[in-house]
Amino acid sequence: MPAGSDTKPALPRIREPGRDNGAVSAQEERQPEGGIDLTDLVIRMDGVAVRRGPATLLDSVDWRVELDERWVVLGPNGAGKTTLLRLAGAELHPTEGAVHLLGERLGRTDVFELRPRIGFSSAALAARVPGDEQVSDLVVSAGYAVLGRWREGYQSLDTERAGALLDVMGVAGLADRLFGTLSEGERKRVLIARALMTDPELLLLDEPAAGLDLGGREDLLAGLTALAADPDAPAIVLVTHHVEEIPPGFTSALLMRGGTVVAQGLLDDVLTEANLAATFGADFELRRDADRFTARRRCIRAPFAAASGAGSGAGSGAG
Repeated sequence: MPAGSDTKPALPRIREPGRDNGAVSAQEERQPEGGIDLTDLVIRMDGVAVRRGPATLLDSVDWRVELDERWVVLGPNGAGKTTLLRLAGAELHPTEGAVHLLGERLGRTDVFELRPRIGFSSAALAARVPGDEQVSDLVVSAGYAVLGRWREGYQSLDTERAGALLDVMGVAGLADRLFGTLSEGERKRVLIARALMTDPELLLLDEPAAGLDLGGREDLLAGLTALAADPDAPAIVLVTHHVEEIPPGFTSALLMRGGTVVAQGLLDDVLTEANLAATFGADFELRRDADRFTARRRCIRAPFAAASGAGSGAGSGAG
């Protein structure tokens, strides 16, 4: 929703209590696999590595995400964040280790049945959307895992839900617009509405604020803040490079560098100046104002400036 809005539309639900759109997972049956307790876990990674030729993209990753958690994954370029998110989206299998998603183990389940239970929004998806696609059609067609309407049949409940999700993200007024006419920030919020269309149990957002201007970023964060506060919202994992893009209401953080985990846990415990230095390889001053963060590199006096100042002082004294 736009920043400053007083209304906070509730996330529309299509699952009834105790029902999951027909699928019955190991998680719901509460039957641990091989002694692993998957109760309340939407993501569990144990000793995970991903290698491509000589390159190690991820190494020795252990991670747990529970049902009601909102995670931010933070790190520099090349840290392995997107690779981690692709694992969590069942788009990639690990080279080593075990990945459990929604009670199912990758490699032992049909990923085509698993993926509809996971909402995914990324720049790669945005690039595939035709510019002449109507916004409402783009959102409602997520139920068929296609981009835009063709010959699929939709019920009024589907179109009503699509409209309600656009409202949640503050872009209900764009329903009749063409995707190609939207600003970058509007596109990002429409794609998040689409990712929520199937009522997923896990929502993955890959750098949703990338490329946005200040106003677009704040509008997006307002929508994500409302989503994080909604008790009916799925578990959320958001990838970013910037602490300024962490929405209020997010509970946990995973910091990465060079394909490995630097720190993880509760946001207040993990997001520290020491951990930022270890993650980004520089000394930062971290500030918090209410539930928002800012970070900037500490000012270090350049050697040439110090030398210049010293020389000036010496000359002045001699005169």
